Amino acid sequence: MTKLPELKRSFSALIASPSISAIEAAQDQSNKGVLDLLSNWFTELGFQCQQQAVANSRNKYNLLASLGSGNGGLLLAGHTDTVPFDEGRWHQDPFTLTEKEGRWYGLGTCDMKGFFALILEALKDMPLQQFKRPLYILASADEETTMSGAKTFAANAAIRPEYAIIGEPTSLRPVYMHKGHLAQGIRITGRSGHSSDPSKGLNAIDIMYQVIGQLLKLKQHLADNYRENAFSVPYPTMNFGHIHGGDAANRICGCCDLHLDIRPLPGIAIADLQLMTQQYLLPISEKYPGAVSISTLYPGAEPFADTADSAWSQLVAKLSGNAPEVVNYATEAPYIRSLGCHTLVLGPGSIDQAHQPDEFLDLAQVKPTISLLKQLIYHACIE
Repeated sequence: MTKLPELKRSFSALIASPSISAIEAAQDQSNKGVLDLLSNWFTELGFQCQQQAVANSRNKYNLLASLGSGNGGLLLAGHTDTVPFDEGRWHQDPFTLTEKEGRWYGLGTCDMKGFFALILEALKDMPLQQFKRPLYILASADEETTMSGAKTFAANAAIRPEYAIIGEPTSLRPVYMHKGHLAQGIRITGRSGHSSDPSKGLNAIDIMYQVIGQLLKLKQHLADNYRENAFSVPYPTMNFGHIHGGDAANRICGCCDLHLDIRPLPGIAIADLQLMTQQYLLPISEKYPGAVSISTLYPGAEPFADTADSAWSQLVAKLSGNAPEVVNYATEAPYIRSLGCHTLVLGPGSIDQAHQPDEFLDLAQVKPTISLLKQLIYHACIE
């Protein structure tokens, strides 16, 4: 059994407060309960806490907790939402912290509500009155869907920390770069009719065939012209994940949909990628006026890059015992980085547990995380 009863109670309370993010309104939940818990806990430690409503959301909020004043300092950031859970595939209640075999099970234990409980534990016996520079805690909304919380915060933030840590599950390995994510939908609207007379209709599948040809040219262009060898897949990728069109063999197809996923490298903005898609499909749009429409399936995430050789990256690498690395998944890091701070993604737990049934945090990472957080806060805020 763990010897940190207060930490376990904090974990339990966070896990017991559901905060699922989902595109579908029926599954989507507010994160207000989680923020109220965090506000109370950080206020008790002497932090000033402000909650900010996230515009155009379903009752979602960000929390910024601040201690100390002046320039620089450290921002510890994380998201308060979780993904939906697979009912029937969990072996225990996702909203009840369950300890067994040296693990804490529960939805959000590693991805990533538990990170805030570990910050609290790290702060409890630190000399908070000796802070020379500020410590900020950001608890954001909707990272798992739109990243609207981090985007809203970055667009309106008045703080300018020198350093930032985003506590996503990286097994305490510092991440200094990752790809972005863009999901687009291509819809071809033709004219249905009887298959015996093609001239009476406009076959959407025929046009989609031409669209795919142009997208494959874009895919090759991205692979040929953009490269970052630090990634295991060192070029931008494009995946055709869904296609559907037509309803019967003897009818001219009147509508066809394609969903694609593009993962850009740092240096390729989402807006530029959207423009490339439009440009490559322009000849088909001109050939079939009004037939081709391009939409964003859900808000994209920008790629992120800091540097592996900065003083901050090297310090975190030394203290964690792990070299800076890159990953292929996306986080809130590009929006935190836009504040002008040296930013790393680093937290307890494995990314292999994220979004999985029976999500857990290995208790072997609890004390190393608390120790590492103390050292980073001391360096950024006290030394």
